[in-house]
Amino acid sequence: QVQLVESGGGLVQAGGSLRLSCAASGRTFSIYTMAWFRQAPGKEREFVAARGWSTGSTYYADSVKGRFTISRDNAKNTVYLQMNSLKPEDTAVYYCAATPRVRAVSLAYEYDYWGQGTQVTVSS
Repeated sequence: QVQLVESGGGLVQAGGSLRLSCAASGRTFSIYTMAWFRQAPGKEREFVAARGWSTGSTYYADSVKGRFTISRDNAKNTVYLQMNSLKPEDTAVYYCAATPRVRAVSLAYEYDYWGQGTQVTVSS
């Protein structure tokens, strides 16, 4: 099993920045990809960004490309999501996810482990 704990959400004005953290513990050697998803009220959960745990390859949704950056601190087994130039439409609960599946990138059902979620609210 892998446990994921997110932190760093909050309220920010449009144009501002936030950094989310996701600390992984347990069988982290089994992780192939880590990702961030988000879910706004009344909407489906959507992919935001992913990073190969060992490969370092990164993937982004078009809606966040150029504004968000996913990174990893190897020593802390922590993945970060740096969010810049935030917009009101970025408001959502953000979830960290992990999977051992080699080909998983942007589909939520391919991720086996999930954090509890952290709220990000961007005011206009």
